[in-house]
Amino acid sequence: MENNKDFLGTQPVGKLLFKLAIPTVIAQLINMLYNIVDRIFIGHISDAGSLALTGVGVTMPIIMIVSAFAGLVSSGGAPRASISMGKGDMDSAEQTLGGCFLLQVIVSIVLTVVLLLFGENLLLAFGASENTISYAASYLNIYAFGTLFVQLNAFVTAEGFTKISMVSVAIGAILNIVLDPIMIFGLNMGVRGAALATVISQAVSCIVVVAFLCSKKSILRLKRKNLNIKPKVVFPCIALGTAAFIMQASESVISVCFNSSLLKYGGDIAVGAMTILTSVMQFAMLPLQGIAQGAQPITSYNYGANNTERVKKTFRVLLTVSLIYSVTLWLAVMLMPQFFVSIFTPETAMIEFASKALRIYMAVMFLFGIQIACQMTFTALGNATSSIIVAVTRKFILLLPLIYIMPHMVSDKTMGVYLAEPVADFIAVTFTAILFYFQFRKAMNKIES
Repeated sequence: MENNKDFLGTQPVGKLLFKLAIPTVIAQLINMLYNIVDRIFIGHISDAGSLALTGVGVTMPIIMIVSAFAGLVSSGGAPRASISMGKGDMDSAEQTLGGCFLLQVIVSIVLTVVLLLFGENLLLAFGASENTISYAASYLNIYAFGTLFVQLNAFVTAEGFTKISMVSVAIGAILNIVLDPIMIFGLNMGVRGAALATVISQAVSCIVVVAFLCSKKSILRLKRKNLNIKPKVVFPCIALGTAAFIMQASESVISVCFNSSLLKYGGDIAVGAMTILTSVMQFAMLPLQGIAQGAQPITSYNYGANNTERVKKTFRVLLTVSLIYSVTLWLAVMLMPQFFVSIFTPETAMIEFASKALRIYMAVMFLFGIQIACQMTFTALGNATSSIIVAVTRKFILLLPLIYIMPHMVSDKTMGVYLAEPVADFIAVTFTAILFYFQFRKAMNKIES
Protein backbone atom coordinates (compact mmCIF):
# COMPACT_ATOMS: atom_id res chain seq x y z
CA MET A 1 0.00 0.00 0.00
CA GLU A 2 2.82 2.41 0.85
CA ASN A 3 4.37 2.26 -2.64
CA ASN A 4 1.11 3.07 -4.44
CA LYS A 5 0.30 6.76 -4.04
CA ASP A 6 -3.13 6.24 -5.65
CA PHE A 7 -4.30 3.46 -3.30
CA LEU A 8 -6.81 5.89 -1.76
CA GLY A 9 -8.52 6.12 -5.13
CA THR A 10 -8.32 2.50 -6.27
CA GLN A 11 -8.69 -0.01 -3.41
CA PRO A 12 -12.21 -1.22 -2.43
CA VAL A 13 -13.72 1.32 -0.02
CA GLY A 14 -14.84 -1.15 2.66
CA LYS A 15 -11.50 -2.93 2.75
CA LEU A 16 -9.58 0.36 2.66
CA LEU A 17 -11.64 1.92 5.45
CA PHE A 18 -11.00 -1.17 7.56
CA LYS A 19 -7.25 -0.92 6.92
CA LEU A 20 -7.13 2.78 7.80
CA ALA A 21 -9.72 2.91 10.59
CA ILE A 22 -8.58 -0.03 12.72
CA PRO A 23 -5.07 1.35 13.39
CA THR A 24 -6.56 4.82 13.87
CA VAL A 25 -9.13 3.54 16.38
CA ILE A 26 -6.41 1.68 18.25
CA ALA A 27 -4.30 4.85 18.22
CA GLN A 28 -7.22 6.85 19.62
CA LEU A 29 -7.86 4.29 22.36
CA ILE A 30 -4.18 4.23 23.25
CA ASN A 31 -4.02 8.02 23.16
CA MET A 32 -6.97 8.12 25.54
CA LEU A 33 -4.89 6.18 28.04
CA TYR A 34 -2.64 9.22 28.59
CA ASN A 35 -5.14 11.07 30.74
CA ILE A 36 -7.33 8.15 31.79
CA VAL A 37 -4.43 6.13 33.17
CA ASP A 38 -3.37 9.22 35.12
CA ARG A 39 -6.87 9.47 36.59
CA ILE A 40 -7.02 5.76 37.45
CA PHE A 41 -3.75 5.89 39.41
CA ILE A 42 -4.53 9.28 40.96
CA GLY A 43 -7.98 8.08 42.05
CA HIS A 44 -6.29 5.32 44.04
CA ILE A 45 -3.84 7.55 45.93
CA SER A 46 -4.52 6.48 49.50
CA ASP A 47 -3.97 9.82 51.23
CA ALA A 48 -5.89 11.91 48.70
CA GLY A 49 -8.52 9.78 46.95
CA SER A 50 -11.36 11.70 45.36
CA LEU A 51 -9.86 15.15 46.11
CA ALA A 52 -6.80 14.42 43.97
CA LEU A 53 -9.00 13.01 41.19
CA THR A 54 -11.22 16.09 41.34
CA GLY A 55 -8.18 18.39 41.29
CA VAL A 56 -6.79 16.79 38.16
CA GLY A 57 -10.29 16.86 36.66
CA VAL A 58 -10.37 20.63 37.08
CA THR A 59 -7.27 20.91 34.87
CA MET A 60 -9.06 19.20 31.99
CA PRO A 61 -10.69 22.39 30.58
CA ILE A 62 -7.22 23.90 30.21
CA ILE A 63 -5.80 20.74 28.65
CA MET A 64 -8.74 20.75 26.23
CA ILE A 65 -7.79 24.28 25.14
CA VAL A 66 -4.23 23.11 24.44
CA SER A 67 -5.63 20.24 22.34
CA ALA A 68 -7.98 22.67 20.61
CA PHE A 69 -5.10 24.82 19.37
CA ALA A 70 -3.34 21.70 18.06
CA GLY A 71 -6.57 20.71 16.31
CA LEU A 72 -7.03 24.20 14.89
CA VAL A 73 -3.98 23.73 12.68
CA SER A 74 -3.59 19.99 12.08
CA SER A 75 -7.23 18.97 11.64
CA GLY A 76 -7.65 21.68 9.02
CA GLY A 77 -4.28 21.14 7.37
CA ALA A 78 -4.52 17.35 7.03
CA PRO A 79 -7.69 17.26 4.86
CA ARG A 80 -6.33 20.06 2.65
CA ALA A 81 -3.12 18.08 2.22
CA SER A 82 -5.18 15.00 1.24
CA ILE A 83 -7.22 17.02 -1.27
CA SER A 84 -3.99 18.38 -2.81
CA MET A 85 -2.65 14.82 -3.04
CA GLY A 86 -5.87 13.77 -4.80
CA LYS A 87 -5.26 16.52 -7.35
CA GLY A 88 -1.66 15.38 -7.80
CA ASP A 89 -0.27 18.64 -6.35
CA MET A 90 2.40 17.30 -3.96
CA ASP A 91 4.16 20.68 -3.63
CA SER A 92 1.05 22.29 -2.16
CA ALA A 93 0.54 19.32 0.16
CA GLU A 94 4.10 19.62 1.51
CA GLN A 95 3.80 23.41 1.88
CA THR A 96 0.67 22.79 3.95
CA LEU A 97 2.54 20.33 6.19
CA GLY A 98 5.51 22.69 6.70
CA GLY A 99 3.43 25.77 7.39
CA CYS A 100 1.15 23.97 9.85
CA PHE A 101 4.11 22.45 11.69
CA LEU A 102 5.79 25.83 12.24
CA LEU A 103 2.53 27.49 13.30
CA GLN A 104 1.83 24.73 15.84
CA VAL A 105 5.27 25.15 17.38
CA ILE A 106 4.77 28.92 17.77
CA VAL A 107 1.30 28.51 19.26
CA SER A 108 2.57 25.84 21.68
CA ILE A 109 5.35 28.07 23.01
CA VAL A 110 2.90 30.92 23.62
CA LEU A 111 0.50 28.57 25.43
CA THR A 112 3.29 27.26 27.68
CA VAL A 113 4.18 30.78 28.81
CA VAL A 114 0.53 31.65 29.46
CA LEU A 115 -0.08 28.50 31.54
CA LEU A 116 3.01 29.02 33.67
CA LEU A 117 2.11 32.66 34.40
CA PHE A 118 -1.66 32.41 34.88
CA GLY A 119 -2.36 28.72 35.46
CA GLU A 120 -3.44 28.89 39.12
CA ASN A 121 -5.80 31.83 38.50
CA LEU A 122 -7.36 29.95 35.59
CA LEU A 123 -7.85 26.84 37.73
CA LEU A 124 -9.68 28.81 40.43
CA ALA A 125 -11.90 30.35 37.75
CA PHE A 126 -12.50 26.92 36.20
CA GLY A 127 -13.95 25.29 39.33
CA ALA A 128 -11.08 24.46 41.70
CA SER A 129 -11.94 24.75 45.40
CA GLU A 130 -9.74 25.28 48.46
CA ASN A 131 -9.61 21.51 48.84
CA THR A 132 -8.49 20.74 45.28
CA ILE A 133 -6.40 23.72 44.07
CA SER A 134 -3.08 22.33 45.35
CA TYR A 135 -3.52 19.10 43.37
CA ALA A 136 -4.70 20.94 40.26
CA ALA A 137 -1.84 23.47 40.29
CA SER A 138 0.80 20.77 40.89
CA TYR A 139 -0.43 18.83 37.86
CA LEU A 140 -0.79 21.81 35.52
CA ASN A 141 2.56 23.45 36.29
CA ILE A 142 4.37 20.38 34.97
CA TYR A 143 1.91 19.50 32.20
CA ALA A 144 2.38 23.01 30.70
CA PHE A 145 5.79 21.99 29.36
CA GLY A 146 4.16 19.28 27.26
CA THR A 147 2.36 21.79 25.04
CA LEU A 148 5.53 22.11 22.95
CA PHE A 149 5.14 18.56 21.68
CA VAL A 150 2.66 19.39 18.95
CA GLN A 151 0.47 16.72 17.40
CA LEU A 152 1.20 15.95 13.75
CA ASN A 153 -0.40 12.49 13.61
CA ALA A 154 -3.23 13.93 11.50
CA PHE A 155 -0.77 14.42 8.62
CA VAL A 156 0.50 10.85 8.91
CA THR A 157 -3.11 9.63 8.80
CA ALA A 158 -3.83 11.94 5.83
CA GLU A 159 -1.26 9.98 3.80
CA GLY A 160 -2.91 6.69 4.74
CA PHE A 161 -0.10 5.59 7.09
CA THR A 162 -2.41 4.86 10.00
CA LYS A 163 -0.18 2.06 11.32
CA ILE A 164 2.69 4.51 11.75
CA SER A 165 0.34 6.86 13.59
CA MET A 166 -0.80 4.00 15.81
CA VAL A 167 2.75 2.92 16.63
CA SER A 168 3.84 6.45 17.58
CA VAL A 169 0.90 6.83 19.96
CA ALA A 170 1.35 3.31 21.35
CA ILE A 171 4.99 3.99 22.22
CA GLY A 172 4.03 7.09 24.18
CA ALA A 173 1.04 5.49 25.92
CA ILE A 174 2.94 2.36 26.98
CA LEU A 175 5.73 4.56 28.34
CA ASN A 176 3.12 6.57 30.25
CA ILE A 177 1.59 3.42 31.77
CA VAL A 178 5.05 2.28 32.91
CA LEU A 179 6.12 5.67 34.28
CA ASP A 180 2.86 6.53 36.10
CA PRO A 181 3.12 4.06 39.02
CA ILE A 182 6.87 4.60 39.27
CA MET A 183 6.57 8.37 39.61
CA ILE A 184 3.24 8.57 41.49
CA PHE A 185 3.95 5.85 44.06
CA GLY A 186 7.59 4.75 43.67
CA LEU A 187 9.06 8.26 43.76
CA ASN A 188 6.15 9.54 45.89
CA MET A 189 5.51 12.47 43.50
CA GLY A 190 1.70 12.15 43.54
CA VAL A 191 -0.10 14.19 40.89
CA ARG A 192 3.18 15.84 39.84
CA GLY A 193 4.49 12.41 38.92
CA ALA A 194 1.43 11.74 36.76
CA ALA A 195 1.97 15.01 34.88
CA LEU A 196 5.69 14.38 34.37
CA ALA A 197 5.03 10.86 33.06
CA THR A 198 2.56 12.31 30.54
CA VAL A 199 4.97 15.01 29.33
CA ILE A 200 7.85 12.55 28.83
CA SER A 201 5.58 10.13 26.97
CA GLN A 202 4.17 12.82 24.68
CA ALA A 203 7.70 14.01 23.88
CA VAL A 204 8.80 10.52 22.79
CA SER A 205 5.65 10.08 20.67
CA CYS A 206 6.22 13.44 19.00
CA ILE A 207 9.83 12.57 18.15
CA VAL A 208 8.69 9.37 16.42
CA VAL A 209 6.14 11.26 14.26
CA VAL A 210 8.54 14.05 13.27
CA ALA A 211 11.25 11.49 12.41
CA PHE A 212 8.82 9.66 10.11
CA LEU A 213 7.68 12.86 8.36
CA CYS A 214 11.33 13.73 7.70
CA SER A 215 12.13 10.25 6.35
CA LYS A 216 11.98 8.83 2.81
CA LYS A 217 9.15 6.49 3.85
CA SER A 218 6.70 9.40 4.11
CA ILE A 219 4.84 10.52 0.97
CA LEU A 220 4.70 14.06 2.36
CA ARG A 221 8.07 15.29 3.59
CA LEU A 222 8.66 17.82 6.35
CA LYS A 223 11.27 19.99 4.62
CA ARG A 224 13.18 23.01 5.90
CA LYS A 225 12.27 25.10 2.84
CA ASN A 226 8.56 24.73 3.67
CA LEU A 227 8.95 25.82 7.30
CA ASN A 228 7.37 29.22 6.76
CA ILE A 229 3.94 30.68 7.32
CA LYS A 230 2.39 31.70 4.00
CA PRO A 231 -1.07 33.22 4.52
CA LYS A 232 -2.47 31.69 1.31
CA VAL A 233 -1.42 28.23 2.56
CA VAL A 234 -2.06 28.45 6.31
CA PHE A 235 -5.22 30.58 6.48
CA PRO A 236 -7.43 28.05 4.59
CA CYS A 237 -6.16 25.36 7.00
CA ILE A 238 -7.09 27.51 9.99
CA ALA A 239 -10.52 28.20 8.49
CA LEU A 240 -11.18 24.49 8.00
CA GLY A 241 -9.75 23.63 11.42
CA THR A 242 -11.90 26.23 13.16
CA ALA A 243 -14.72 23.69 13.54
CA ALA A 244 -12.41 21.28 15.37
CA PHE A 245 -11.07 24.17 17.44
CA ILE A 246 -14.58 25.25 18.42
CA MET A 247 -15.47 21.68 19.35
CA GLN A 248 -12.41 21.28 21.57
CA ALA A 249 -12.40 24.82 23.00
CA SER A 250 -16.12 24.68 23.63
CA GLU A 251 -15.55 21.44 25.55
CA SER A 252 -13.32 23.51 27.81
CA VAL A 253 -15.91 26.27 28.25
CA ILE A 254 -18.64 23.69 28.79
CA SER A 255 -16.49 21.86 31.32
CA VAL A 256 -16.04 25.08 33.29
CA CYS A 257 -19.80 25.69 33.26
CA PHE A 258 -20.47 22.11 34.32
CA ASN A 259 -17.92 22.30 37.15
CA SER A 260 -19.19 25.62 38.51
CA SER A 261 -22.84 24.49 38.41
CA LEU A 262 -22.07 21.09 39.92
CA LEU A 263 -19.95 22.67 42.67
CA LYS A 264 -22.91 24.91 43.49
CA TYR A 265 -25.54 22.16 43.63
CA GLY A 266 -23.57 19.01 44.54
CA GLY A 267 -20.16 20.00 45.92
CA ASP A 268 -16.81 18.29 45.32
CA ILE A 269 -18.35 14.82 44.83
CA ALA A 270 -20.42 16.10 41.89
CA VAL A 271 -17.34 17.70 40.27
CA GLY A 272 -15.36 14.50 40.87
CA ALA A 273 -18.14 12.47 39.27
CA MET A 274 -17.95 14.75 36.23
CA THR A 275 -14.29 13.82 35.85
CA ILE A 276 -15.33 10.17 35.64
CA LEU A 277 -18.22 10.93 33.26
CA THR A 278 -15.99 12.82 30.84
CA SER A 279 -13.47 9.97 30.96
CA VAL A 280 -16.15 7.45 29.96
CA MET A 281 -17.38 9.87 27.28
CA GLN A 282 -13.83 9.96 25.92
CA PHE A 283 -13.97 6.18 25.74
CA ALA A 284 -17.05 6.59 23.58
CA MET A 285 -15.96 9.52 21.41
CA LEU A 286 -12.30 8.85 20.63
CA PRO A 287 -12.85 5.50 18.85
CA LEU A 288 -15.68 7.13 16.88
CA GLN A 289 -13.31 9.91 15.90
CA GLY A 290 -10.72 7.28 15.01
CA ILE A 291 -13.16 5.56 12.65
CA ALA A 292 -14.02 8.90 11.05
CA GLN A 293 -10.36 9.88 10.75
CA GLY A 294 -9.73 6.59 8.96
CA ALA A 295 -12.39 7.63 6.43
CA GLN A 296 -11.09 11.21 6.09
CA PRO A 297 -8.17 10.59 3.71
CA ILE A 298 -10.39 8.38 1.49
CA THR A 299 -13.12 11.03 1.32
CA SER A 300 -10.75 13.98 0.84
CA TYR A 301 -8.59 12.24 -1.78
CA ASN A 302 -11.55 11.10 -3.90
CA TYR A 303 -13.28 14.45 -3.53
CA GLY A 304 -10.13 16.08 -4.89
CA ALA A 305 -10.12 13.48 -7.70
CA ASN A 306 -13.83 14.16 -8.51
CA ASN A 307 -14.82 10.55 -7.75
CA THR A 308 -18.32 11.01 -6.32
CA GLU A 309 -19.23 7.33 -6.12
CA ARG A 310 -16.31 6.55 -3.82
CA VAL A 311 -17.10 9.60 -1.67
CA LYS A 312 -20.73 8.46 -1.29
CA LYS A 313 -19.79 4.87 -0.55
CA THR A 314 -17.21 5.96 2.01
CA PHE A 315 -19.84 7.95 3.89
CA ARG A 316 -22.32 5.05 3.86
CA VAL A 317 -19.76 2.64 5.28
CA LEU A 318 -18.58 5.22 7.84
CA LEU A 319 -22.14 5.90 9.03
CA THR A 320 -22.93 2.19 9.40
CA VAL A 321 -19.79 1.36 11.38
CA SER A 322 -20.13 4.47 13.59
CA LEU A 323 -23.73 3.65 14.49
CA ILE A 324 -22.90 0.04 15.34
CA TYR A 325 -20.18 1.20 17.71
CA SER A 326 -22.18 3.99 19.40
CA VAL A 327 -25.24 1.77 19.98
CA THR A 328 -23.11 -1.08 21.38
CA LEU A 329 -21.26 1.14 23.85
CA TRP A 330 -24.49 2.89 24.86
CA LEU A 331 -26.01 -0.48 25.78
CA ALA A 332 -22.94 -1.38 27.83
CA VAL A 333 -23.09 1.91 29.78
CA MET A 334 -26.82 1.62 30.43
CA LEU A 335 -26.56 -2.01 31.62
CA MET A 336 -23.47 -1.76 33.82
CA PRO A 337 -22.54 1.85 34.72
CA GLN A 338 -20.94 0.68 37.99
CA PHE A 339 -18.30 -1.21 36.02
CA PHE A 340 -17.16 1.91 34.16
CA VAL A 341 -17.20 4.09 37.29
CA SER A 342 -15.31 1.59 39.47
CA ILE A 343 -12.36 1.75 37.08
CA PHE A 344 -11.63 5.26 38.39
CA THR A 345 -12.46 5.05 42.08
CA PRO A 346 -12.82 2.41 44.82
CA GLU A 347 -15.03 4.65 46.99
CA THR A 348 -18.57 3.28 47.42
CA ALA A 349 -20.25 6.67 47.71
CA MET A 350 -18.65 7.94 44.51
CA ILE A 351 -19.48 4.74 42.61
CA GLU A 352 -23.15 4.98 43.61
CA PHE A 353 -23.44 8.69 42.78
CA ALA A 354 -21.50 8.63 39.51
CA SER A 355 -23.28 5.50 38.21
CA LYS A 356 -26.63 7.26 38.40
CA ALA A 357 -25.19 10.39 36.78
CA LEU A 358 -23.53 8.37 34.00
CA ARG A 359 -26.82 6.85 32.82
CA ILE A 360 -28.32 10.34 32.56
CA TYR A 361 -25.27 11.98 30.97
CA MET A 362 -24.93 9.39 28.19
CA ALA A 363 -28.64 8.71 27.65
CA VAL A 364 -28.61 9.42 23.89
CA MET A 365 -25.09 8.31 23.09
CA PHE A 366 -26.48 5.77 20.62
CA LEU A 367 -27.05 8.69 18.18
CA PHE A 368 -23.43 9.88 18.25
CA GLY A 369 -22.53 7.74 15.26
CA ILE A 370 -24.66 10.03 13.08
CA GLN A 371 -23.11 13.19 14.54
CA ILE A 372 -19.51 12.10 14.08
CA ALA A 373 -19.98 10.63 10.58
CA CYS A 374 -21.65 13.80 9.27
CA GLN A 375 -19.35 16.25 11.02
CA MET A 376 -16.12 14.53 9.95
CA THR A 377 -17.36 14.25 6.36
CA PHE A 378 -18.02 18.00 6.32
CA THR A 379 -14.37 18.52 7.30
CA ALA A 380 -13.08 15.92 4.82
CA LEU A 381 -14.89 17.74 1.98
CA GLY A 382 -13.34 21.05 3.02
CA ASN A 383 -16.74 22.46 4.02
CA ALA A 384 -15.54 24.74 6.81
CA THR A 385 -18.81 26.69 7.12
CA SER A 386 -21.02 23.68 7.81
CA SER A 387 -18.48 22.20 10.23
CA ILE A 388 -18.41 25.44 12.22
CA ILE A 389 -22.22 25.76 12.22
CA VAL A 390 -22.64 22.21 13.56
CA ALA A 391 -19.98 22.69 16.25
CA VAL A 392 -21.37 26.04 17.43
CA THR A 393 -24.97 24.79 17.47
CA ARG A 394 -24.31 21.73 19.61
CA LYS A 395 -22.18 23.41 22.25
CA PHE A 396 -22.93 27.12 22.47
CA ILE A 397 -26.51 27.45 21.24
CA LEU A 398 -27.82 24.29 22.94
CA LEU A 399 -25.67 22.85 25.72
CA LEU A 400 -24.37 26.03 27.34
CA PRO A 401 -27.82 27.49 28.15
CA LEU A 402 -29.23 24.08 29.10
CA ILE A 403 -26.61 23.63 31.84
CA TYR A 404 -28.28 26.51 33.66
CA ILE A 405 -31.87 25.83 32.55
CA MET A 406 -32.24 22.11 33.27
CA PRO A 407 -31.56 22.26 37.07
CA HIS A 408 -34.67 24.42 37.41
CA MET A 409 -36.84 21.96 35.47
CA VAL A 410 -36.28 18.86 37.63
CA SER A 411 -36.43 18.18 41.36
CA ASP A 412 -32.82 16.94 41.65
CA LYS A 413 -30.86 20.02 40.57
CA THR A 414 -27.50 18.20 40.46
CA MET A 415 -28.84 15.52 38.13
CA GLY A 416 -30.53 18.31 36.17
CA VAL A 417 -27.07 19.65 35.30
CA TYR A 418 -26.05 16.26 33.91
CA LEU A 419 -29.36 16.05 31.99
CA ALA A 420 -28.36 19.07 29.88
CA GLU A 421 -25.98 16.86 27.85
CA PRO A 422 -28.48 14.33 26.40
CA VAL A 423 -31.11 17.00 25.71
CA ALA A 424 -28.60 19.09 23.75
CA ASP A 425 -27.22 16.06 21.93
CA PHE A 426 -30.62 14.86 20.71
CA ILE A 427 -31.47 18.25 19.19
CA ALA A 428 -27.95 18.68 17.75
CA VAL A 429 -27.91 15.29 16.00
CA THR A 430 -31.28 16.01 14.39
CA PHE A 431 -30.06 19.40 13.13
CA THR A 432 -26.75 17.96 11.87
CA ALA A 433 -28.46 15.17 9.91
CA ILE A 434 -30.80 17.61 8.16
CA LEU A 435 -28.00 20.04 7.30
CA PHE A 436 -25.79 17.21 6.04
CA TYR A 437 -28.49 15.86 3.73
CA PHE A 438 -28.67 19.11 1.80
CA GLN A 439 -24.98 20.07 1.91
CA PHE A 440 -23.72 16.63 0.88
CA ARG A 441 -26.05 16.54 -2.14
CA LYS A 442 -24.87 20.02 -3.06
CA ALA A 443 -21.20 19.00 -2.87
CA MET A 444 -21.75 15.87 -4.98
CA ASN A 445 -23.77 17.75 -7.61
CA LYS A 446 -21.01 20.35 -7.83
CA ILE A 447 -18.25 17.92 -8.77
CA GLU A 448 -20.52 15.81 -10.98
CA SER A 449 -21.31 18.86 -13.10
